[in-house]
Formats: sequence, structure tokens, C-alpha cells
Amino acid sequence: MRHRVKRRHLNRDRDHRRALYRNLVTEVLRHERIMTTEAKAKAVRPFVERIITLARKARLNPEYALHARRQALAFVTDKSVVHDLFDEKVERFLDRPGGYTRIVKYGPRRGDGAPMVILELVD
Repeated sequence: MRHRVKRRHLNRDRDHRRALYRNLVTEVLRHERIMTTEAKAKAVRPFVERIITLARKARLNPEYALHARRQALAFVTDKSVVHDLFDEKVERFLDRPGGYTRIVKYGPRRGDGAPMVILELVD
């Protein structure tokens, strides 16, 4: 029985899944748009939103900035991506209270028919 099991496991163990999420979040923040499977995009979206929310809070409350930056660095694998987000990209999201990402369906993958989507940051 699957009582109270609500997270997506993506057929991976805990460490592999965490590494996958960290890499996908880093790439979304770096390139602002990636193509991935629908299941992975839906699983990663809350993490991307949380990191952007940290950047917003840091911009709105300077006392919280260092702590928020360190929290983001604990998850994002590239320091320059966090620097870019906190200093430049966050300006676009200051008036938006949430919903920083968009999932656009692309079609089935040619090899195995997995539903592909584009996960992108909203402008």
C-alpha cells in the first residue's frame, strides 16, 4: 500500500534523485529554459520556485540576504548561477508573488515516447 507516499521518486534512490534535482534546478536558473520529461519538470518546479523566492526575500530584506544566499548555495551546484540570480535576474520577479516557472508541453520523445516539456522561467 502507498499510504502517505506523495513525493515523486522517479525510479531512483534518494541520493540520485537529490543530485538530479540539484542539477536540473541549476540548469533552469542558468539557461532560463530546459527541455525535460514531464515528471521531472513537475518534480523540480517547487525547488526552482523556492530558490527564486529566497532571492526575492533577500532583495526585499537586506538583513536576510546573506542567509538566503547561503541557503541557495546549499542546493544550487554553481556559485555563479546563484550570484547571477540574486544580483540580476531577481529584478524580474519582485512584483510577482509566485508562479515563476511555466511548463509547456512539447510532445513525445522519439526514443521511448516519454512526454517532453519545456520548463522555463516566466518573464
